[in-house]
Amino acid sequence: MQLLHQVKYLIKKEVLLEWRSKYALNGVLLYVVSTVFVCFLSFVSIAPVTWNALFWIIMLFASINAVSKGFLHESKGQQLYIYTIASPLALIISKTVYNVLLMMLLTLIALFFYVMVFDYAPQDLGLYIIATVLGSLSFSTIFTMISAIASKAGNGGMLMAILSFPVIIPVLIVLIKLTKNAIDGLDRSVSLDEIGLLLIINALVAAVTLLLFPYLWRD
Repeated sequence: MQLLHQVKYLIKKEVLLEWRSKYALNGVLLYVVSTVFVCFLSFVSIAPVTWNALFWIIMLFASINAVSKGFLHESKGQQLYIYTIASPLALIISKTVYNVLLMMLLTLIALFFYVMVFDYAPQDLGLYIIATVLGSLSFSTIFTMISAIASKAGNGGMLMAILSFPVIIPVLIVLIKLTKNAIDGLDRSVSLDEIGLLLIINALVAAVTLLLFPYLWRD
């Protein structure tokens, strides 16, 4: 019960800080809207495969900007204060949950704007939405873990990019294949392997994060 109380308190803190500054939401939305508009001006008409690839490129960099601030932008004083009032498990769970909720909101808004600007929708829009939700979940869990590691070293932004590259590439490959099935309107049973693989990756990343973060946080 104490862990749950700490998680709820820390999530509330993150929401209040975001509501006051709106740094992540406004910054990432501006990035997504401007990038989509530039792509529209450049291509006007676009092939479905290219449309799909551009969407995931945009969301990849948007997720880095949104999630990385969780640890990298906190001062040593803020980290010390949190260390005294909450356990490491409560901290990493709250950060992950908040980043997942934030990325799901941003991804759905970005998808709606992307579909509206290009006036194109996948044949199986429901499966595509499921894929984007799974993608935002994967990006959130992976980048939360990587940002926690990078925050303990100097030049954390560069270290985060280096550490996340080998982890995020397999996820992107699976996501592109899954969303390609949605664009082609294939039967959903064909995509069960990709959905299962994404869920397994998320579970493994979450398990590793919960095991390693307490030792990392005490350092």
